[in-house]
Amino acid sequence: MRAAAGTSGERGASASREAAAPPKPAGQRDAFFDNAKYLAIVLVAIGHAWEPLRDGSRTVSALYMVVYAFHMPAFIVISGYFSRSFDASPGRIRRLVTGLAVPYVVFETAYTLFTRWTDQEPDRPVSLLDPLYLTWFLAALFIWRLTTPVWRRVRWPLPVALAIAMLATLSSSVGNDLDLQRTLQFLPYFVLGLLLKPEHFRMVRRRSARVLAVPVFAAAVVVAYWAVPRMTGAWFYHRDSAAELGAPAWYGPVMTLVTFGCSLLLVACFLAWVPGRRAWFTALGAGTLYGYLLHGFVAQGSKFWGWYEPEWVHRPVGLVVVTLFAAVLVTALCTPPVRRLFRWVMEPDMAWAFRDAPRRTRERHAVREGSAVRG
Repeated sequence: MRAAAGTSGERGASASREAAAPPKPAGQRDAFFDNAKYLAIVLVAIGHAWEPLRDGSRTVSALYMVVYAFHMPAFIVISGYFSRSFDASPGRIRRLVTGLAVPYVVFETAYTLFTRWTDQEPDRPVSLLDPLYLTWFLAALFIWRLTTPVWRRVRWPLPVALAIAMLATLSSSVGNDLDLQRTLQFLPYFVLGLLLKPEHFRMVRRRSARVLAVPVFAAAVVVAYWAVPRMTGAWFYHRDSAAELGAPAWYGPVMTLVTFGCSLLLVACFLAWVPGRRAWFTALGAGTLYGYLLHGFVAQGSKFWGWYEPEWVHRPVGLVVVTLFAAVLVTALCTPPVRRLFRWVMEPDMAWAFRDAPRRTRERHAVREGSAVRG
């Protein structure tokens, strides 16, 4: 019977073998998620590179809308999935501070100083309460992860998170402090990630899901092309209330549900095409935060340096060149040499700042201090 089943379903079994692979041993990175994070960060960089090309191009605007509909939701869902074990223990709080809070302070300051020059605003203040450009994600992830124990206790976490996101769109008084509007509106994606299990990801990696993803993405591009002159893609940015987008208040809750459904469908299609085996770019998935934060300086500077001024850049060949450049740039920024160069600010040890530092780390720090004193 087993042989018969293997003969009749040989192709299906071969196609689904990757999706049905056994769980990875504890401590071993899963190639699928590293691949997904790398591909998502490439799309983030490409989206930023396309932004100046949207004016006058309905096609670029449609592609831009589709990418923005799912690249950050995919990133946030995966972030939620890997936050399931967060329990506010001393070690995890330490990691939260060193891995998110410290980079937030450093890059918020760096982006402010850099854009004083590129935006010709020399008096732009350094404000840690008003995230600038890409730093909003660090502040949001810090808040989301801190609330993880709450969502693990709530009986209906996803409906509650959706209700919070819907209510946020009704209020224009949710100010820019820590970009709270965007934090609340993207919250359901993080909570969904907390609820997902390995079998849910295996479901979207089946051959049938990969096949269906093709017409779904094609339909999404067609719908986006139709929608470009009829609606604003800012609904997918989740940073403004309905009133700020010039829409009636009731649009906010409705569009929250609509965009959530559209984004999740496209996230599922995206994950369906993410390879599960190790590839040449798999190792780069561990450095996506480096690529995310560092590529922003080039994205901001490119406008100031006049890279988009030549006419050919706004033609199809320019779109291809800009896309390839963005992909290569962010790929380079995720590589081990770049990570080693910036690890001191992206993943600082800071053993001196925590009482619960591991014994070996404390001893190493003490030896370092003792050597400095003796020297």
